[in-house]
Amino acid sequence: METLLRSRVCCHPLFWPILNAIAFIDPDRMRLNKLQKTAVTALEDIKARDITVFDVRKLTSLYDTLIIASAESARQVKALAVHVRDRLKAAGATIIGVEGEQSGEWVLIDAGDIVVHVMQPAVRAYYNLEELWAPPAPKRRTAAKNAAPAAA
Repeated sequence: METLLRSRVCCHPLFWPILNAIAFIDPDRMRLNKLQKTAVTALEDIKARDITVFDVRKLTSLYDTLIIASAESARQVKALAVHVRDRLKAAGATIIGVEGEQSGEWVLIDAGDIVVHVMQPAVRAYYNLEELWAPPAPKRRTAAKNAAPAAA
């Protein structure tokens, strides 16, 4: 039976773990991608501006994705927050909390693995979350440091 099974297999059993690792997507990651697309689509529905998505898994263990968007007025900030919250909830996300809905300058929607910030442009420029959460720029060595001193 085993020889019959080996003759039907397309590759050596030693490579099965590797093939299984690259052939299947983690269901949690697939769910996260779906929720991320849902949040971005909800923001685009009500004309949010400057939508930025950060993968922060290497920076924090609190959540996986951070989404930042701008809105022109307090009314639009509130409308975006309600729309994003409702769309994420409909997609199966658990909304842990919503902060800042009363003021309308900066609203944070916490959906567990995804956190969405909706801000007015002045608040966004002041707090500059992009600088805080952006991945560090790769450091390059300059040629001047490595060059041998020239003989004079």
